[in-house]
Amino acid sequence: MIGEISTEATVAAVRDCFERYNGALDRGDVEALNGFFWNSPATIRFGPTETLFGYEAIAAFRSRTWKGTAGVRIIETVVVTAFGPDMATTNALIRSADGSVSRQSQTWVNLPEGWRIVAAHVSASPP
Repeated sequence: MIGEISTEATVAAVRDCFERYNGALDRGDVEALNGFFWNSPATIRFGPTETLFGYEAIAAFRSRTWKGTAGVRIIETVVVTAFGPDMATTNALIRSADGSVSRQSQTWVNLPEGWRIVAAHVSASPP
């Protein structure tokens, strides 16, 4: 059974993680970014130019390939939906300095080590 949907405490906890993750993204803090992902072969991240299966692939991408965000980003919309106290999704629209809009979706799970991203997807929004 899922339990209560979008309780205030769970939404606040995940929103805080989401904001800290995006802060690390804006700072180009690779170590912090990697720390937000579940350290498991089951973790997935699909990006605009990459398809990554497993924490090791995600960490390698960030450490060797990733160049950081380009310029200023503005999070225009974010929706946090919690499914009980231990699982939630975040879905956001983010506008870049050049005016383009991207979509960021994350699935967060509250594990013994804390809230971690277990699946993520970033893509361009249709014009």
